[in-house]
Amino acid sequence: MFTGMYDVVTVTVNYKMREKVLAMLRSLYRDTAGSSFTVQPVIVDNASGDGIASAMKQEFADVHPQPIVLDAGANVGFGRGNNLALRQLSASYYLIANPDLLFLSEQPRTIERLHAFMEAHPEIGIVAPQLRRPDGSVQPSCMRFPSFFDHPIYRLELHRRYRWARRRVERLHMADIDHERTRPVDWATGAALFVRGPWLQDAGCFDERYFMYFEDCDLCRTFWSRGWPVYFKGDVVVQHGHERSSAKVPGLKSVVLNPLTRVHLKSLVQYTWKWKGK
Repeated sequence: MFTGMYDVVTVTVNYKMREKVLAMLRSLYRDTAGSSFTVQPVIVDNASGDGIASAMKQEFADVHPQPIVLDAGANVGFGRGNNLALRQLSASYYLIANPDLLFLSEQPRTIERLHAFMEAHPEIGIVAPQLRRPDGSVQPSCMRFPSFFDHPIYRLELHRRYRWARRRVERLHMADIDHERTRPVDWATGAALFVRGPWLQDAGCFDERYFMYFEDCDLCRTFWSRGWPVYFKGDVVVQHGHERSSAKVPGLKSVVLNPLTRVHLKSLVQYTWKWKGK
């Protein structure tokens, strides 16, 4: 257990994404240079075997604070991996950050602006930035709570063939809102979530029953159930590689050929059962 209270702790779970993690950390240190508060990066390694610890020690030997590497000992999944860091380091705020994020030089002081927003709005529990793909297009990252069939419709790409399915997916992805504005949303993707630390600890961190997928939706729903709003801040932009591993095999055959699609469907069932009737 690390002692003391950190201002901001960023938590990134790595599984065989060493080069992306290193690039993310470079952009993070650039973004937080000269900040008025300390940002402590933490990498949780899910038994990647990709040499992430030695690579970080070599590249970031002269920076402060140096990134912390925690060895999960196995591929424990997204939520449990994050919790390994969340339960060892106390912080006023946590930034849950995917390995394939990049903090953009043309959008300086991203974390400082998210921090300032939360400091100015003590009633808010989570804020998420706008995410853009490497080509500059907006990634759907704030969403409405799904009904059971919304995600299967999206994963099976029925929205590309049927108008009724497209309407369902557009509603889920909040295609009807201005993504440049700041507003409350049902939930936002766990690729980038800036979370009020004591409330996250009080909520029990991520539900570890999910190996991967729906932990972010579940956490946001937990915050709303406790009266802690979730916001989307459209004027703060972060680049996201958005590698959807569960969609590398398209359409219905992905259920048979892609194990991550089956993990996604299992998490959907777990989420639906947990929140049934609520």
